[in-house]
Amino acid sequence: MCGRYASSRSDAELVEAYAVDAVVGEELRPSWNVAPTQPVRVVVEREPDPGGDDGGDDGGAQAQRQLRTVRWGLVPSWAKDPSVGSRMINARVETVTEKPAYRRAAARRRCLLPADGYFEWEQREVPGARGTKVVKVPHFLHDPGGAPLTFAGLYELWKDPAAPEGEDPWRWTTTVITTQATDAAGRIHDRSPLVLPADFQGDWLDPALTDLDLVRQVLDAVPPPRLVPREVGRAVGSVRNEGPQLVLPLSELDGEDATDR
Repeated sequence: MCGRYASSRSDAELVEAYAVDAVVGEELRPSWNVAPTQPVRVVVEREPDPGGDDGGDDGGAQAQRQLRTVRWGLVPSWAKDPSVGSRMINARVETVTEKPAYRRAAARRRCLLPADGYFEWEQREVPGARGTKVVKVPHFLHDPGGAPLTFAGLYELWKDPAAPEGEDPWRWTTTVITTQATDAAGRIHDRSPLVLPADFQGDWLDPALTDLDLVRQVLDAVPPPRLVPREVGRAVGSVRNEGPQLVLPLSELDGEDATDR
């Protein structure tokens, strides 16, 4: 699964990297400890709506590539309670075109999530005073050359019936698609985000692609990423901690940064 990642690029960098046409919402601060339920930047392709977001499906005419802020944790349009989003931060690639919670979004509301890399915790046996014990060791998984990553995701719009009058009732949420981890990533954890190479991103965002069989073909064709893990300090385990030191190799950290605070 993917439950924590880093995303430190500015809006200007994302606009250039993804050929964005329009930026919606205020810029978020860089984060090296993005956690579920937090706001995140995503790239989507939609028809521009001069009258405001109405939650309608995209038809593909005059599609505009947008950089938007959404909340991490998908809330399906039919959900009665938005709290379900905290349990839907990931969607398995094997079933994303079949499960009711994701199927409609897979057909019409796909997105890209920019990232520097992501965190996973390896379960490691270590000797203890009373014998062997299992500890969770955090690792930062990233491109071997340091290039940014792009996760495949879905987004949804949920209309909040309790929204105050005059406030936009539409809540935008997202989920990260995960796949079977391979290579070095699989040693740390059996799942990883589905990383989209640049030549897959246009097809993934294309609002004219609504046939789920064709969406499945795109998903099945995505090659496994080449990621490398590095052990990092335990401070990343707390969402209260933030900063670029969280992704540094453990060997470069002082004692305080290497532990929970």
